Amino acid sequence: MPDAPHRIAFPVYYEDTDAGGIVYYANYLKFAERARTEWLKEKGFSQRALRESEGVLFVVTHCDVYFRQPAFLDDVLDIETQLRECGRATMTMHQRVCRAGATLAEMTVELACVNGAGRPTRMPEAICAALAE
Repeated sequence: MPDAPHRIAFPVYYEDTDAGGIVYYANYLKFAERARTEWLKEKGFSQRALRESEGVLFVVTHCDVYFRQPAFLDDVLDIETQLRECGRATMTMHQRVCRAGATLAEMTVELACVNGAGRPTRMPEAICAALAE
């Protein structure tokens, strides 16, 4: 099922770094979240619209990150997002953070579809169909 990776670039700002100009490890999760949001938009869905019209949200239930190399202030990071598995209420994504083709971090992220009360629920059919393309 893997689709072609979605790619997006983000610059590293001062606020993303520690006192030494190295990207703080937790910010890789923020970059990945932004990239997943853009991936979802490319599929035709905004997080806000899903919440308002379908009553669903996607939440991270598990994340494994392997940090290989540091990123630095003013780097331009390319984040690749690829759907690996999609179930009725869950999906698994693989994401890579790269700089000039070198992998800096890789992560596997598991997400669940939940309703407004935070309970697991099936993904709306429109989402399932779009993800299958």
